[in-house]
Amino acid sequence: MEKSKVYIAGAGCGDEKLITLKLKNVIEKADCIVYDRLVNKNILQYAKSDVELIYMGKENTAGGKLQAEINKKLVEKGKEGLLVLRLKGGDPFVFGRGGEEIEALVAENIDFEVIPGITSSIAVPAYAGIPVTHRGINTSFHVFTGHTQFKGIELDFPVIAKLEGTLVFLMGLNNLEKIAENLINNGKNPKTPVAIIKDGTTTRQKTYTGTLETIVNTVKEHNVKSPAIILIGEVVNLRKKMKWFENKPLFGKNILVTRNREKQGNISNKINELGGQALSLPFINIEYVDFEMPDLKEYSTLLFNSINSVIGFMRKVKDIRTLGNAKIGVVGEKTAEEIEKYKIIPDFYPEEYTVERLASESVNFTKEGEKILFIVSDISPVNEKKYSDLYNRNYEKLVVYKTQKVKAEKEKAEKYIKESDILMFLSSSTFKAFADSINLSENEEIKEILKNKVIASIGPVTTKTIEKYGIKVGIEGKKYTEEGLFQEILVRFCKK
Repeated sequence: MEKSKVYIAGAGCGDEKLITLKLKNVIEKADCIVYDRLVNKNILQYAKSDVELIYMGKENTAGGKLQAEINKKLVEKGKEGLLVLRLKGGDPFVFGRGGEEIEALVAENIDFEVIPGITSSIAVPAYAGIPVTHRGINTSFHVFTGHTQFKGIELDFPVIAKLEGTLVFLMGLNNLEKIAENLINNGKNPKTPVAIIKDGTTTRQKTYTGTLETIVNTVKEHNVKSPAIILIGEVVNLRKKMKWFENKPLFGKNILVTRNREKQGNISNKINELGGQALSLPFINIEYVDFEMPDLKEYSTLLFNSINSVIGFMRKVKDIRTLGNAKIGVVGEKTAEEIEKYKIIPDFYPEEYTVERLASESVNFTKEGEKILFIVSDISPVNEKKYSDLYNRNYEKLVVYKTQKVKAEKEKAEKYIKESDILMFLSSSTFKAFADSINLSENEEIKEILKNKVIASIGPVTTKTIEKYGIKVGIEGKKYTEEGLFQEILVRFCKK
């Protein structure tokens, strides 16, 4: 992928999975990303670690940036010989002013490329269970800006009112009363169905339905605010039988995922697939360390306390045969699955996923005096002297990875907490880093906010750490794994 190019791209709307494969590829390689207000921030997780992120969202506030400033920034970055990505909500050419940005680039002979995005005019109705066209109902749909004037000229409502197809108005909520009145006054049936869809394709999505003569009062009654789209036409009635997104079991739930970024994909995907929104804010980072491999022939048994212990250890194994006849013990199903990738079937793992139980279980597979090697992280609770004295074996430990706390920006962490319904913690170290980031011990405001959140803990050890801070745990995994905790969340919130 060449440098010195500016990509003008649409990021879709709301649901982060609505981006294209081509866009994901560009995000991963971009040197600079200039992004809008309506871009789902989770999309930025695909960017490389040293990318320059520039927020230039246009809002109805003093903090918004003018289009001229955006154009100037794109030209400036384009001349630096970088691969620049201009990331816009929806599609860049559907009222996205992408054309104006391209004109600025062309004037300076800067190479560009366009990546289309899924526009809210079709995606948001689809997520609300409303097809913009349907055989037997209509043969067209029409998309309008909700700003009813262009260069002082009103939208041509006498013509628009006569259209038989679905009418879609973007950015028009503030002008809803004017739009409804003009359509009725120009001959549109007052009983024509209308849907107002707010925060479409996200867990906050809400759909309000009515008719041209009732929808204004409905919006006022529910105090509906932007962003929202207006959909007018008989297809709105299909929502009753085609609604699907809001029926998902985790719909409406924002779940804070706090584990290391490399391991977030699996759980985040499951949350999103079930209608929730995973909010990614890692508080730990895993770093595999360099270590001197001991003579494995000295040990009768190898004990792995996590997936990362398997990965960290196997990185240094040059010949699998050096493991010889060693017995293999692991903590939990997921650790077993990881080591099975190397064609090794573990001899045992305890029902309770703790190092204490792993140590005691190893007694059934070893003899007194044998050497047993725990393969762990730098903060593992393994107490080799205690186990050696208790079980008459010689336990040792080998650190193959470090768990580093990641301190998030206090303001960002607090924002994520307020947006979340459920906060997942998969280790004590993760919660400690979380607490440090927001100064939890002294932050009475956040303590009060957390009382109304569901705190989900992977198991008793993590729960004990959380409760030391005076925070109540609402859900605890029966199996001390990420999957086990997720299943308990589903049991609690799964819609019947």
